[in-house]
Amino acid sequence: MYPFQPGEKYTRRDVFRIIGIEAPRGGNWYTGYTSHGDDHFVFCGIGAAGRTGHDYGNRFIGDQLVWFGKSQSKLHLPSIQGLLNPAGYVYLFFREDNREAFTFAGLAHPKSVMDSCPVEIIWEFTGTELARPEVLPEEVIELDRVKEGAKKSIRVNVYERDPSARRKCLNHWGTRCVICSFDFDNVYGEIGRGFIHVHHLKPMAEIGGEYELDPVYDLRPVCPNCHAMLHRKRPALSISQLKELMEQSG
Repeated sequence: MYPFQPGEKYTRRDVFRIIGIEAPRGGNWYTGYTSHGDDHFVFCGIGAAGRTGHDYGNRFIGDQLVWFGKSQSKLHLPSIQGLLNPAGYVYLFFREDNREAFTFAGLAHPKSVMDSCPVEIIWEFTGTELARPEVLPEEVIELDRVKEGAKKSIRVNVYERDPSARRKCLNHWGTRCVICSFDFDNVYGEIGRGFIHVHHLKPMAEIGGEYELDPVYDLRPVCPNCHAMLHRKRPALSISQLKELMEQSG
């Protein structure tokens, strides 16, 4: 297994160096996906056309990626079958601007596949928990009373888990908690670098199917303690309300 770190940026030359090959002058390494030994490598754009001008509509839904193969790709093709049934691993990299380096999303595993042209695959990832720590789920209790052992529903706001939205939020607001100013990097050093929860300001009950997220306007970085306290009330406290409670408690 190659030592790519989820959430870190890599150019194609970085990838070639890490896997130990000379930089190819062309070919499949530059057209979306290819194989090397038992492993497969996917490079894709999110929300933007690649250098070839193609925009396939790749997008994250929460921390899962809806991805499309090349324009003429079909399910039976060896290149697609290799991605779906690899002897090794599938390393998936993405970027939102074709002038940027790629971000390593993690080791990809197909959750579902659609036999279309181009092929559509929904990828899920392992190894991402260090780069994108879990946000707290919101508990939605369906019963007036919940007895011990009774079932209850846990919903996770997928907008908070979208890595593209998370990155845009943190690029604007930074990784210091907007409520208590705690900074994991300053306190814990390297192990805390980039660690922070992302909180959605809009109550889940108000989010509709057509809702379009604005990562800067709708999301804020908060530490796990403050995040938990925001959700101690239903609906969740606002950031200003929690700050006021902290001031009152001294």
